[in-house]
Amino acid sequence: MKDIQSIKQRFGIIGNYSGLNRAIDIAVQVAPTDLSVLITGESGTGKEVFPQVIHSYSTRKHGQYIAVNCGAIPEGTIDSELFGHEKGAFTGATESRKGYFEVADKGTIFLDEVAELPLSTQVRLLRVLETGEFIRVGSSKVQRTDVRVIAASNVDVAKAIEHNKFREDLFYRLNTVPIKIPPLRERGEDIFLLFRKFAVDFAEKYRMPSIRLSNEAKDLLLSYSWPGNVRQLKNITEQISIIESEREISYEVLHAYLPDYTGVKLPAVIKRDDDRSFSSEREILYKILFDMKSDMNDLKNLVLDLIKSGEIDMRLHENNSGIIRNLIRETGRTDSVVAAEARDLSFAPHPGTNIQDTEEVVEESLSLADKEMEMIKKALEKYNGKRKLAAQELGISERTLYRKIKEYEI
Repeated sequence: MKDIQSIKQRFGIIGNYSGLNRAIDIAVQVAPTDLSVLITGESGTGKEVFPQVIHSYSTRKHGQYIAVNCGAIPEGTIDSELFGHEKGAFTGATESRKGYFEVADKGTIFLDEVAELPLSTQVRLLRVLETGEFIRVGSSKVQRTDVRVIAASNVDVAKAIEHNKFREDLFYRLNTVPIKIPPLRERGEDIFLLFRKFAVDFAEKYRMPSIRLSNEAKDLLLSYSWPGNVRQLKNITEQISIIESEREISYEVLHAYLPDYTGVKLPAVIKRDDDRSFSSEREILYKILFDMKSDMNDLKNLVLDLIKSGEIDMRLHENNSGIIRNLIRETGRTDSVVAAEARDLSFAPHPGTNIQDTEEVVEESLSLADKEMEMIKKALEKYNGKRKLAAQELGISERTLYRKIKEYEI
């Protein structure tokens, strides 16, 4: 444990979480070997420190150490950057140039965001790892290099393999020794240690008193998810140190600096496999119109069939059409059962009786807004007010549903 503490002091690693100590321990143990190492962890967890630890405690510590951000180099020039090129190999290649693998001979190369490498470059990298050989762009001469490769990625490499974005053989070659860096939200009270360190550093940098947290603010700091990890914590600490005049930070002040990533996300098209899929609000309105037209046609065909079959005579149809319509609308049935029930009510007039139709016929609203509001209400009732499920049922984004709820005051 004493060795780990000295490593933390040397490389500025803060925290006592067991997962962090385990990652440091693995890095120190694998350092004297030439095994390839793959470091995984979310963005902002501090993966870039561990290759430095491995290089410093290896037999290559006096050799060159080069860190390469694979995601920051354009696809068209990545091969030239890594393996070099000959004069005239491509437009703008006015002279020959050594690549990182040639410069770092007898040393260490750290490939950050290795999952961003193009597949063609992954083939070249695999050859270097297996044979130590490479060829400059525009050359046919095979060269050799003795380089230790340490790679890092913040994405799930296994999923990248499934989507044919990363070579499986390269993954196994890089993943000889895996090191996983824990996210900040799992590190417990390490968050307080990091916050105090950052607060002191910024106080010295900007020549002002250090900020401190109230008990409620500490609870918030501990319960927050920290999607940006240590990098986000450092950024927020610097913002508060500069902007806030009060040095004791309350819950309310800290909360104002923490983005809420649990709420509604940006609008997105929801794709569904069934025939109720909508890609816009316009399509949901079209769907309502088509459904209304279909219902009206079904109703007309039903009444016509009942009249032709003799189950409803023309006189009954003429005098009591409002009642029939209401029965069909209220029961939701469009079969002959409605007609049978209507006949059992003895609507036929007695001889000499002057029948007056007192049934008030309420015309159904054809407003698109009313229909849209009705469908939203039904979807919310079906899923007990759960907006996410209701939005999926309607085929619109959750944000659009939320806006419609506010608009119609549902």
